[in-house]
Amino acid sequence: MDAGVLRIDHSTDVYVARSCYNEDGTDLLALGGEHSVEVFQITPSSSKRLAAFHIGTRVTALAGHLARCRPVGAMVGSSSSIAAAGIDFGLHLLTKSASSAEHHIPFGGGLSGHHGKVNDMCFCGGRDQENARYVATVSDDKMLMVWDLHPSMHISSGIPSPEISTDNNSSPSSPRPQPTAYVITFPHPLTTVSSHPASSKEFLVSDCRGSIFLTDWRTDPELTEQGSWRHSTLVELVEPHALADSLLGTSSQWTGFAAWRRDNVNIIGAAYGPRFAIWDMSRLRGGRPTHTGISFPDGGHLFRWCPTNPEYFAIAAHSINRGAVLHVHNVGYIHAQPSVINVAPRPHHIRDFDFMALGGQPLIAVAFGRQVVVFFLGDE
Repeated sequence: MDAGVLRIDHSTDVYVARSCYNEDGTDLLALGGEHSVEVFQITPSSSKRLAAFHIGTRVTALAGHLARCRPVGAMVGSSSSIAAAGIDFGLHLLTKSASSAEHHIPFGGGLSGHHGKVNDMCFCGGRDQENARYVATVSDDKMLMVWDLHPSMHISSGIPSPEISTDNNSSPSSPRPQPTAYVITFPHPLTTVSSHPASSKEFLVSDCRGSIFLTDWRTDPELTEQGSWRHSTLVELVEPHALADSLLGTSSQWTGFAAWRRDNVNIIGAAYGPRFAIWDMSRLRGGRPTHTGISFPDGGHLFRWCPTNPEYFAIAAHSINRGAVLHVHNVGYIHAQPSVINVAPRPHHIRDFDFMALGGQPLIAVAFGRQVVVFFLGDE
C-alpha cells in the first residue's frame, strides 16, 4: 500500500495513536512512543510535528483535547491538552499554547493513583468548557478514576506540584494544585473507557470478561445503599460468549474493546476475542447485543467507529501471524464480509489505530513498529 499513503517514521516504536475530534483540531494526531508524546498536523500529503513532550517512560494510553495553537493575540483558549499514561502507572498532563512552550505536569503517582497498567483514558464528554477539566482512566487494578485536572482547592501534602517546561529559558511557573481523583471500583480489570459529546455525566467502561457499563460518574455514592461500582451503573451490557469463556476459563487473553458511536448515543460497539457485538440501547434486550458477528477467528484487537462515516467500524487483527491487518465493517450490512486492509506483512502487527475526522472520506491512522501510516479508505 503505497499510492496515496502518508508515512510517518518515528524514532521509537509507536504504542498509541489518538486523533482529535474537536472541530478546530481534526487534522491533529498524537503519538505515544517509548519515552515521549508527539503531536502532528496531518494533511493527505504531508505531516508536520507541532509539539513533543518527553515523559521518560513508555506510553500506554493517550487522551487529547487538541486544538491548533493560534498566533499570540488570538482568542483565549487556543491551546492543546493531552493526558498520557506511562508503563510505570504514572499519569502526565501535557499542555502547549501559541504563547508558551510545552509543559509537562506529572500526577497520579504513588498511593494517589493506579496500581496496575493504565489501559485507556478519555476526556469528559459534553460540549461545554468543562469537558477539558476531567479525564477518566481505567486500569488492570479494576478502578475507574475520574481526575479533576484543575481543582479549585489545594489538598496536597504541601509539596508544590511539579510543572516541567521543555523550554530551558522559561521562568518557573507558580505552583498549582495536583489533580484529584474520584474513584469507582469494579469487580474485574478494565480495558477501555469512552465518553460521548452528547453527555458530560456518563462514561462507557468495559472489562476483560465481557461486560460493558454505562457509568454515571457524577452520582453521589452517599445517596445510595449500594456499594462501589453498582451505585453508579445505569446500564450493564453483556457479550454472552465472552462472559461464558471467561467463566469457564477458556478465554486465551484479556480482551474487551468498547466504543460509543459519536452520532448516536444509543449505539455501542465492542470486540471480544473473535467476535464483535453491536448494542442499541433504545431496544435493550436484557443487556444482550442487537447484532453479533465474527471478524478475526483467532481474535480481534481494538474497536473504532468512524466519525465522518458513522456506519463504518474497524477491528485490527490480534495475532502477529496475520501481519498488520484491519477489517472494516459496515453496520448497515452487518453480516457481509468486511473490507480487508493489509497494512504490512508479518511479523508486523497493529499496536493501535484511529479514524481521523478530517474531510468526508474515511481517513485512518495505523501504528505498527516504528511507523504510522495515514490513508483514506479506498486508497489502500
